[in-house]
Amino acid sequence: MVARIAVRAAREALIRHAGLPPARLGLGPAHSTATVREGSAHLKVSLDLPYPVDIARTCGEIRQYLTDRVSHLTGLRIDDLTVSVQRLVLGESLRRGRAE
Repeated sequence: MVARIAVRAAREALIRHAGLPPARLGLGPAHSTATVREGSAHLKVSLDLPYPVDIARTCGEIRQYLTDRVSHLTGLRIDDLTVSVQRLVLGESLRRGRAE
């Protein structure tokens, strides 16, 4: 259940960042695993990001959003959260202008 909440929160964070749902940007769904023990959670979330992007800044913002949102929705303390990037997906405007 916590992993599914983290995936939902990752989708929300990407919408906040890009202004569009991830699927509209050609991004695949996020994936998450969670380990819950004694009122705290350890999360791993992997996701796609639109390119170009400042990866470090964006992952930091997503990490903070996930920590706050998952903690709020579950009541758990988030002791460890790893955000990894599966793919960088070229933006539509860059794809159209790309030479073939």
